[in-house]
Amino acid sequence: MLRGSINSPGGASKAPVDASGTLLARVSVDGKFFRAGARKFHPKGVAYGPFAPSADGEVYASREQTARDFAQIRELGANLIRLYAVPPRWLLDLAHAMNLRVLLDVPWNKRGCFLENEASREQVRRMIREAAFACARHPATFALSVVNELPPDIVRWHGTAAVEAFLDELARAVKAVAPDCLCTFGNYPTTEFLHPRGIDFHCFNVYLHDPRALRNYLSRLQTLADAKPLVLGEFGMDALREGEPRQAELLGSTIEQAFRSGLAGVIAYSFTDEWFKDGRMVTDWQFGLTTAGRRPRPSLAAVQQAFRAAPYFPPRRQPRVSVVVASYNGARTLRPCLASLTALNYPDYEVILVDDGSTDNTGAVAADFSTVRYLRHEQNLGLSVARNTGIAAARGEIVAFTDVDCRADEDWLHYLVSDLVGSTFAGVGGHNLLPADDSWVAAAVLVSPGGPAHVMLTDRVAEHLPGCNMAFWKWALLEVSGFDPAFRKAGDDVDICWRVQHCGHQLGFSPAGFVWHARRSTVRAYLKQQHGYGEAEALLARKHPEYFNPLGGSLWRGRIYSPTHVGLLTRRPMIYRGRFGGGLFQSLYTASPSFALMVVTSLEYHVFVTLPLLVLSTLFRWLLPVALASALVSMGVCALAAAQAELPRRRHRMWSRPLVGLLFMLQPVVRGWARYQGRLFLRQTPLARHENLDSLSRDRLHHRPREIRFEDPAALGREGFLRGILDRLEREGWQHRIDSGWGGFDVEVYGNRWSKLQLTTVSEQTDDGRLRLRCRLRNRWTLPARLTFWLAAAVALLGAAAARDRSAWYGLLLLAPLGAVALFRRDQRRLRRIFAVFLDEVGHSLGLKSELDRNSEPSVQAAPTPAEATPPAPCA
Repeated sequence: MLRGSINSPGGASKAPVDASGTLLARVSVDGKFFRAGARKFHPKGVAYGPFAPSADGEVYASREQTARDFAQIRELGANLIRLYAVPPRWLLDLAHAMNLRVLLDVPWNKRGCFLENEASREQVRRMIREAAFACARHPATFALSVVNELPPDIVRWHGTAAVEAFLDELARAVKAVAPDCLCTFGNYPTTEFLHPRGIDFHCFNVYLHDPRALRNYLSRLQTLADAKPLVLGEFGMDALREGEPRQAELLGSTIEQAFRSGLAGVIAYSFTDEWFKDGRMVTDWQFGLTTAGRRPRPSLAAVQQAFRAAPYFPPRRQPRVSVVVASYNGARTLRPCLASLTALNYPDYEVILVDDGSTDNTGAVAADFSTVRYLRHEQNLGLSVARNTGIAAARGEIVAFTDVDCRADEDWLHYLVSDLVGSTFAGVGGHNLLPADDSWVAAAVLVSPGGPAHVMLTDRVAEHLPGCNMAFWKWALLEVSGFDPAFRKAGDDVDICWRVQHCGHQLGFSPAGFVWHARRSTVRAYLKQQHGYGEAEALLARKHPEYFNPLGGSLWRGRIYSPTHVGLLTRRPMIYRGRFGGGLFQSLYTASPSFALMVVTSLEYHVFVTLPLLVLSTLFRWLLPVALASALVSMGVCALAAAQAELPRRRHRMWSRPLVGLLFMLQPVVRGWARYQGRLFLRQTPLARHENLDSLSRDRLHHRPREIRFEDPAALGREGFLRGILDRLEREGWQHRIDSGWGGFDVEVYGNRWSKLQLTTVSEQTDDGRLRLRCRLRNRWTLPARLTFWLAAAVALLGAAAARDRSAWYGLLLLAPLGAVALFRRDQRRLRRIFAVFLDEVGHSLGLKSELDRNSEPSVQAAPTPAEATPPAPCA
C-alpha cells in the first residue's frame, strides 16, 4: 500500500526557519499556491490597523503594544498580517523576528480622479516606489498591494482598460525595485471585472454571510483567477450587529470553505476593534477578533481552531485512489513524473505504470521506484488500451490519470478527491500548467492553438477534462466500458467525457488539483502532436458527429479555458454596473472569441479560396491582387492572434510573438490535413461482407425499397424495434451512429466510402386498429463523395476555361461530375438493397410481419433467424 506523507496540521503553511527562528526564503508563486523554499506557504492572516496617529505621526501602536499584539497573533496560528499603511522599519523587523509575513496595501488617494493628468499619475507612482524602497526588499514582506478597493464610479469614469493598464504600470514599478517581490491589488465584488495582467495573484475582499452564496462566489472567483493563486484578502462580520456567537461561527466556517475551495490563503478582518479611518476613530463597528482593549472574543478561538486545521480539511471520507500512467517511450520525463506521484499528500493511493510496449529504458526507470506497480504490454497497443489495463488492475474506488510528461502537485489528489467525494460528479479534473523550467519555445506553444484545455459549462460543472489531469469513480469507467481502443494516441479523453455525460452523469472541475504539464519544445514536435490530434478528431467525428460542424471542427456547449484565445477577440467585454454604476456585484461578461475570422486560417480556406484564386490568376491576371489579398488576410489574422496572445512574462523573447503567429498559420493546416486523412481514408467494413442470398436475389429483381412496413401484432413498438436493430448492427459489425437528439433520423448507417443511409421510423395505427411500423431509408453522400464531386466539377470548369475555343474536346471534362454522380448512385442503391434485407431479418426475428412497399417489387422472404435481439448495454 502506498501512502503519501501528509504534513501535520498547519505544518505545510510554515516557512522554513533556522534555529533562531529567522525566515529563510522569499515566497514565490507555485501554480495555484505559494512556496517558501521547498515547502508550500499558505497565508493565514489577520488585518492589522491602522490606529490613531502617535506623536511622531505613525499610525501603529507602540512597540510594546505591537509586540504583545504580534505574540497574540502568533498564538492564533496566523503567519501573516495585512497592513494598510507603510510601516516603520522596526515593525517589519519585529514581524520578521516573530515569523510573521506582511502584505502591505500602499495607501494613496484612490477616491480622486487619479488618471486625469500626468501630475496625479506621477504622484501615485512616486508613492508606490517609496513604499517599494521601504518594504519590498525586506525579508518579512510577503507582497505589496498597489491599491485596495478602487471606487467603481472612479473606474467607470476613467475606463476599465485605462485603470487596468495603470495597475500594471504600478506593478512594474514595484518589480523595478524588487523583482522577486509579489504584487497584487485588493479587489472586491464591485470591481471584479478588473483583470490586470501584471499581478502575481488575485486578492479579493468578500463579505458574504450565507455559506451557499459564499461557496458559489468562491467558485466564480476561482474561474476569474484561472491559473493564478487566489487569496481571500478580507472577510469578517460585525459582532455589534450580528452577535459574537454568530461572528465566531461565520469566521470558522469561512476559513474552512475557502481552503476546501482551493484558495491559497485567507486574511480575517480584523485583529482588533481599534480602527482609525478618515481622521477619526470608528466606534460603531466591531469586526475584531479582540476588542479595542485586546479582550479575546469567541471568534478568536474559532479562527485559531480553523487555522490549526488549515489548509488540509479532510473530505468526509478518503477512498483509495489508483493513479494510472500510460507510457510509450517516455523514459525521458518518466523519473520526475513518478517522483512527484510517490510523494503525494494523500493517505491511501497506489501508482500503476503501464508500459505500452516501450523500446527505451522505461522499465529501468520504473525499477527505481519500488512502490510503483509496473505492468507491461509486449507490443504497442495504444493509449486507450494501456489505460484500460490500468483500470482493470486498479484496486481503488477512484482511478486518476495523468501523463508521463506531467508532474503532479503534492496536493493534487487531496483536492481532486475532496471535490469528487463532496459532490455528485462522476469525474473531476483540474489545470495543467506550464512548468517553470520549460523553454521559451514551450511558452509560445502554450499560447498557440490546439493545446489541452478544460471546457466549462458553469463555474463548477465541466464539459471536457484533459486526459493529463482527470479522475473518475471506477464504477463510472466500468459503466461506459472504459476507453475506446480506437483512440491510440489522442481523443480518448474527449470520448470518455462525452460518453460519461451521455449516461446522465456530470463532470466537475477542481481548480486547486493541478499538474505541471510540459509542452512541446520544438515546432516539429508541436506539429506532430497536432497531426495526432487531427487523426483523433476524425475518429471522434465518426463516433460523435453531433459534436462537429460539417468541416470537422469540434462544437462545444461550454466555454474553453485555455492560455490561448481559440478565436480572435473582436468585441470588448460588457460590464454590468448596476443603476448609476452602483451595483454591489459588477460582473464582467466577456464576448466569445470570433471563430468566423479564424476560418481564413483553415485548410479549407487555403484549398477552396486562396489556391483556386492563385491558379485562376495565371489565366486571368486581374485575379492576382485578389489572390494575394486572400493570402495576406490569412497572415494578418495570424499576426493579430499572436498580438493578443498572453505570453508568460518571464519567458517572453523577441521572437516569441512571430513564432506564435507562425504556429497559428501552420496548426490549422496540419491538423486539418490529418483530420481529412482520417475521414477520407478511414478503414471501413466492406459492404460485401453484409451480402447474402436474399440481398443478391433482390439485386436481380432490382428491389431497392425506400420504405419498409411491418405489422406489429405484439405491440413491440418503435423503441423495441430500434433496440433490436442496434443490437444486430453491433453484432454484425455495421458502422453506424445513433441520433443524438438533434437529427431527423434514428440511425445512420455507413456503407462504403461514398454512401451512407439514414433510417427514420414511425409507429402508426391504421383505420382498422392495427399497429404498424414504417421505416424510411434515405441515402446521403459521405464527405469523400462530396469532396470528389466538387473536385471533379472544379477540374471540369477549369479545363473548360483553359480550353476556351481551342478544342471542343475539353468540353468532355464536364462529364466528369456526372460520372461521379452515377458512381455514387449505384453504391447508394446497393446499400439500400442490402439494408432492406437486414431490416426484414430483424423484423422477422422480433415477430414482426413485413408488408410489401407499394412502390417496390416483391421481395424474397428472408429465412427465419432464431436469435432473439437483446438491448445493448445502455452506455457502452
